Amino acid sequence: MSLEDIYTLPSEYLELRKSIRSLSEKEIGPHASAVDEEHRYPQEAHNALVKSGLYAAHVPTEFGGDGADALATCIVIEEVARVCASSSLIPAVNKLGSLPLILSGSKEQKERWLRPLAKGKGFSYCLSESDAGSDASALTTKAERKSDGWVINGSKKWISNAGVSEFYTVIAQTDSSLGSKGITAFIVEKTDPGISFGAPEKKMGFRGSPTREVYFDNVNIGEDRRISEIGKGFALAMDTLDHTRITIAAQALGIAQGALDVAKKYSHERKQFGKEIFDFQGVQFMLADMAIGVETARQITYAAAAKSERGDKDLKFFSAASKTYATDTAMKVTTDAVQILGGYGYVSDYPVERMMRDAKLTQIYEGTNQIQRIVIARNLP
Repeated sequence: MSLEDIYTLPSEYLELRKSIRSLSEKEIGPHASAVDEEHRYPQEAHNALVKSGLYAAHVPTEFGGDGADALATCIVIEEVARVCASSSLIPAVNKLGSLPLILSGSKEQKERWLRPLAKGKGFSYCLSESDAGSDASALTTKAERKSDGWVINGSKKWISNAGVSEFYTVIAQTDSSLGSKGITAFIVEKTDPGISFGAPEKKMGFRGSPTREVYFDNVNIGEDRRISEIGKGFALAMDTLDHTRITIAAQALGIAQGALDVAKKYSHERKQFGKEIFDFQGVQFMLADMAIGVETARQITYAAAAKSERGDKDLKFFSAASKTYATDTAMKVTTDAVQILGGYGYVSDYPVERMMRDAKLTQIYEGTNQIQRIVIARNLP
């Protein structure tokens, strides 16, 4: 195999990027500002992604999906995030919510929930609680056995696309005396009696993705809703995040690329002292550093995606490292983009202030970057 083969994406990924970029620019990007300002779910993006088969592209073909691998899924998320971060959470959350089912569910369970997911029924992930964020094993939502199934009581916090999604992977305590080894994973449906949702959080960024608390009040479910072995739910939840935090890296990468694109274009349009601001060395240095960061983030993100697909032993390191580096890069690049645009960067006439607000969350969710650095240190190659 030549070096060219190693360091060039195969044509099918390049064609996918071209296709999803065109879709994003035509059908998603034009609504991004309104979605943010109105704090509304990006239904236009939802419809476009469903129509194109990219709403949950990761779903295996045998269950009605596109069968996209980890890298292809990252490219989809990256290109959508380039124009609208809120919209990129649609495919990202769908993978996060359904991956425990894909990793641990039976064929019958996959048939039951993955097929409707591929057709547009969303899937959210319920792990975090008010007092169980970084310390996820401290969760208190309980699932108690009954004769023909389980009864779930408790609540989950910071749940992306809650109230919109039809299905919810719920990580619940089934034996508190065992700590993290007493946690089990279940699937709850939006229509189940006893499930309800809090008011949407008022957020700094990602305003188009509804974030709500999810309440479980004597939610009765059958044994067929359990998707992990009893007591293996926490391990499944952590395994899931090893794969899906790479999608947050891809999301951050897209945000950073979008901000760089805007800043580069603006630097050639804006004139001061009789010349383009691009011609000033100070601006050139900023753009150069932004581009270096974006390209470096892309390399580690794609490498992590490939390791996810293969299930490499060093996945945990690369997953945490890609998420940390790409999201820190996105925060820096979007901040610099606002600086390059000056006063125009600070107002909503241009998208970089939205991108900066959106980038901040990528450093926080699916494990803060401080927690990621602990994971990285404990899994050094």
